[in-house]
Amino acid sequence: MKKALVIWSAMLLSFSHNTSAQSLYSDSSIVEIRIYFTESNWDAILDSLYVDGLEERLMSSLSIDGMPYDSVGIRYKGYSSVSVNRVKNPFNIKLDYVIDDQNHQGYDKIKLSNVIQDPSFVREVLSYEIARKYMPASQANFSNVYINDTLIGLYTNVESVKKDFLLKHYKTKVHSFFKGNPESLDLNGENSNLSNSPGTDSANYYPYYDLKSDNGWADLYELIDVLNNTPNDIETVLNVDRTLWMHAFNYCLINFDSYVGYAQNYYLYQDHNGQFNPILWDLNMSFASFRLADASEFWDGFTTAEAQVMDPLLHYNSISVYPRPLMRNLFDSDTYRRMYLAHMRTIMEENFDNQWFAARAQELQALIDTSVMNDTNKFYSYTDFLDNLTVTVTDLVDYPGITELMDARSTFLSTYTGFTGVPAISGITNAPLSPNAGDNLNITATVTDAAEVYLYYRYSAADIFQSAVMLDDGTNGDGGVGDGVYGATLSNVGNVIQYYLYAQNDSAGRFSPERAAYEYYSLESVLGFQDVVINEFMASNSSTQTDENGEADDWIELYNRTSATVSTKGLYLTDVIDTLFKWAMPDFSIEPDGYLIVWADNDTSQGALHANFKLSLLGDEIILSNANGSIIDSVSFGLQMTDISTGRSPNGTGSFTALPPTFGWNNDVSAIPPAEEAPNSLFLFPNPAETKFYIQSPVANAQVRITAADGRQVLLKNVNSNNGWIEVDASEYAKGLYLVTVSDDTTIVSQKLIIR
Repeated sequence: MKKALVIWSAMLLSFSHNTSAQSLYSDSSIVEIRIYFTESNWDAILDSLYVDGLEERLMSSLSIDGMPYDSVGIRYKGYSSVSVNRVKNPFNIKLDYVIDDQNHQGYDKIKLSNVIQDPSFVREVLSYEIARKYMPASQANFSNVYINDTLIGLYTNVESVKKDFLLKHYKTKVHSFFKGNPESLDLNGENSNLSNSPGTDSANYYPYYDLKSDNGWADLYELIDVLNNTPNDIETVLNVDRTLWMHAFNYCLINFDSYVGYAQNYYLYQDHNGQFNPILWDLNMSFASFRLADASEFWDGFTTAEAQVMDPLLHYNSISVYPRPLMRNLFDSDTYRRMYLAHMRTIMEENFDNQWFAARAQELQALIDTSVMNDTNKFYSYTDFLDNLTVTVTDLVDYPGITELMDARSTFLSTYTGFTGVPAISGITNAPLSPNAGDNLNITATVTDAAEVYLYYRYSAADIFQSAVMLDDGTNGDGGVGDGVYGATLSNVGNVIQYYLYAQNDSAGRFSPERAAYEYYSLESVLGFQDVVINEFMASNSSTQTDENGEADDWIELYNRTSATVSTKGLYLTDVIDTLFKWAMPDFSIEPDGYLIVWADNDTSQGALHANFKLSLLGDEIILSNANGSIIDSVSFGLQMTDISTGRSPNGTGSFTALPPTFGWNNDVSAIPPAEEAPNSLFLFPNPAETKFYIQSPVANAQVRITAADGRQVLLKNVNSNNGWIEVDASEYAKGLYLVTVSDDTTIVSQKLIIR
């Protein structure tokens, strides 16, 4: 076993063409995109489509680095960057506009920005490269764009934030997803600021947030309600650390065409833990190219000199002229405030204090130098391009030189409270050195100048970090009392332990590793034989369960027989014994006596828990193995019956037998009376349901369990239903199929429920 610094990142891309020699988002070359319209007046048509505002597209063909694609849809994108009087407008290209699943290297949408409001040409690409060190953020590079073989100019090519982005970074793509994108930007208003000013009716928020998922308004309102009314509970609905990183990035780089300035240009995605995650977008005006507002003291604009010394805590130390609860209400917490400043310090130290940004900007400018010179439609001169890296270029407004801005900002922040007097963390050790699942694990570190030290840990990348206090009291494996060594012990750990440390005093905080929680330390061990078993499977599913996409696919149920929470990281599933590593499982956790459903549908684009193989109803095999090739569990089976599963009986230990499906549930049916003896009057009304439904229970004192199609338990509670009816609030449930089970000591009855 080895302690490693890792970044959670899963690349799940499908291909409809052979990949070209270079990546669509290569950071060392320029992509060539050639668009071909049959209409000679294509520009007038695109202008009219943009003016209509209906987001309709003009069909064309194109090639990307010589790879041809037919029947793509093209429209202009953006707000202030588009004009009917410009030759060089930004493009939104949809490759699968007509041809289903058409994509280039797994990407079906291409977004090209025209590099307006940036004489240096590098603001957007450089900013995204910095952001990706600390949070999920788009890939970005440059592209020469031709239309009907005429060069239009050099563009920035930025990865679209859509479902494949979500799947890559969050392992799901079906949950609530919004863009902070007001229908009508109010330069003197709140816009998409997450305040509760519009009221309690979620419909009042429609003009300010663009819904990108099938549903989710109730989820967004819950976030807004908690943020504004009970911010102490904010971690139940928001990834606070990711939010602090976003604020730190925006304030370091003075990226105020964002949540900071007009409260726009960001996404929110709710992960499977119920937490919303902010995602950066539209960085073309970073490095103080945008200076029209900060929603605080500089609500009516600020100068380059003021940008250089912008207080990163104005929304705490001063006022919010326009409400910014996502900053002010978080900064009210002493700990969140110090964490935020620690993240800012990391960004400045790793990118600006050491002049990395200047060297990288020079590399990017050298890469695109000839292309900029050849771009006859650019908005600034070639001299402006060269100068704006270091000095202000004046056009209609002043565009600060990037080094001119950031060198002064680095100096200013270096003495800011929270950047000085910082705790030091070193000598991190663990005992035992090679822990196994179920062990107790002691983690210690030498920490100086700290009043509080915390250990944050989890047992899979899909889980939320939990915290434990580290003490220097001589009773936590930390040596002597007051010797500067702090320790904490975790009981019954998993086979994967991911963790980081945080220390703070009355003014400053520090993380280890510095990029936590996006990066973290990891300890891993190998699962033993049948620690996790293949517990049940269905090789011919026509109607019993549907996945999150509403499809009745084959499925495999895994069951954790250990007393510890285990991770599926490093595990493989296959249906061919000679190809053990056919499908690498994503990093999900399974609790003790818990279940995980894998969809065997050969469609990895649908979700992280969709395997790259199907099961055969004529007979097949399933093998679960470790990365070292050791078999954890396996089963071979013959002809299967439709909608009848095969599972272990007794549950988790017995031999395989045909069963009525117990999807994500105990296989044992011995306690259930025969059908003719068991009351079977479970009734759901209405079904399908929307915001609430009622269960007519056959038993008075019942346990109600509701399971989603992906095996997640969404409700488990004991109720007394003497009146025969149980009311369930379903307003927060995603649409899809659920299994409702009501049970007591002698009876278990189930019924399917559809949420629409």
